[in-house]
Amino acid sequence: MSVRRALALAACGLAGGSVLLSAVVVGKQPARGGGDSEPRPGGSAVPSAPPPGLLLLPPTASCPPTAGWIERPASTGSYWDSNWDRREPLALINLKKKNEETGEEELASRLDHCKAKATRHIFLIRHSQYNLDGRADKDRTLTPLGREQAELTGHRLASLGLKFDQIIHSSMTRATETTEIISKHLPGVKKISTDLLREGAPIEPDPPVSHWKPEAVQYYEDGARIEAAFRNFIHRADAKQEEDSYEIFVCHANVIRYIVCRALQFPPEGWLRLSLNNGSITHLVIRPNGRVALRTLGDTGFMPPDKITRT
Repeated sequence: MSVRRALALAACGLAGGSVLLSAVVVGKQPARGGGDSEPRPGGSAVPSAPPPGLLLLPPTASCPPTAGWIERPASTGSYWDSNWDRREPLALINLKKKNEETGEEELASRLDHCKAKATRHIFLIRHSQYNLDGRADKDRTLTPLGREQAELTGHRLASLGLKFDQIIHSSMTRATETTEIISKHLPGVKKISTDLLREGAPIEPDPPVSHWKPEAVQYYEDGARIEAAFRNFIHRADAKQEEDSYEIFVCHANVIRYIVCRALQFPPEGWLRLSLNNGSITHLVIRPNGRVALRTLGDTGFMPPDKITRT
């Protein structure tokens, strides 16, 4: 890369994508004419030639385009989309039906009626170690170590002393068996099976990996399903919910990693950069105002080192 190109790229990076006029010492440069400035059409002036020893990067320096996912209106001042789950109160009411007689008072009342009041705590559990040699899903059962891992995870969840509302789990064998073992430590908590949380390829990862390259159709099919799981399960509490809730989702590494990226509004293509151990606990918190926090990611600190795997 030429020195001039490198300097131009550095200038673009410092400006966050905007044009930057920089002066850097690069050695003696010849003068480009006399006078303080030259008139431009319309009356504006261009800077005079740089003094010897300085190189000015022109406003027309070519910058790489800013990634689309970080583009935002200049007035927002933040990357965060407060209506990411389409449950922002103002988005839930029909302003056309506003009563002109009561005006703002009725609008405020309707907005308050749509506001969430409770916090959702979502515990995403990756299934335990399973038999990789199984040809069909029904043959991919938990290994003896995997059953131990599920016991440890169940014990850890029970030790938190929380009132769990439900366990929603993938319908795949390894997730179902993990759920059955965990639920023994949480008696009375209802279990719900769903195909939406089954393992798959959510979106083509960036950067790509050489050892795992699904067909394009798999991203198309699995991605739509996993995105549907995110929209269905990951959102702020319903306005009718009065108390904080604690929910467990037992599923798969790819699904969990994608959900975390989407919930935090990180580029979803980065999901494969995260790594999760078997039986690990990932804790997401969704506040009534829609803010999301990641308390833990893939926690297995409750397991002895010789019980930890990532298969």
